[in-house]
Amino acid sequence: MTAAAPLIVGLGGTTRAGSSTELALSAALSAAEGLGARTRLVGGAFLAELPIYDPRPGGPSERQAELADIVRGADGLILATPGYHGSLSGVVKNALDTLELLREDSRPYFSGRAVGVIVTAAGPQASGTTLTAVRSIIHALRGWPTPYGAAMTVNSASFGEDGRPREAHDAWQLDTVASQVVQFARMRFTS
Repeated sequence: MTAAAPLIVGLGGTTRAGSSTELALSAALSAAEGLGARTRLVGGAFLAELPIYDPRPGGPSERQAELADIVRGADGLILATPGYHGSLSGVVKNALDTLELLREDSRPYFSGRAVGVIVTAAGPQASGTTLTAVRSIIHALRGWPTPYGAAMTVNSASFGEDGRPREAHDAWQLDTVASQVVQFARMRFTS
């Protein structure tokens, strides 16, 4: 990794192709690329293929091991989840549970990395509670939640054909999360 090109991993989405959550995550990763970062999207289709995390002996599945390797190589992360019933979605929570595979690493879990958060929901109440829940999980995984977390009220018309949010404030939110993750990743490796 060079300080000029940190790898930012975007993790999230839903099982529905083209979901607003995954569009938001993709837009944030695009903003990170615009700031000179390399990016990798681990979207809903990948997350839907993960088996339920099982801590019993037997080893991880191929997909679980792949997820652990992807996160292991990240200099920063952006997590994106819909707000389902006041908290994060099951597929995102399962992916985060799967990262228990990183517990014995020299840099366990999200240790030493900034983690940005994007929450999408049909209304503001679910966004706030979900943002709080995800930030608590980031702390438990030894990550550094960015100061700003995007809480977006979305619907089917929230994104244009170019994949960017139609509302300027939503675009600003995603750009801010991306900027903070990239800035921290650069500071971390230049000091």
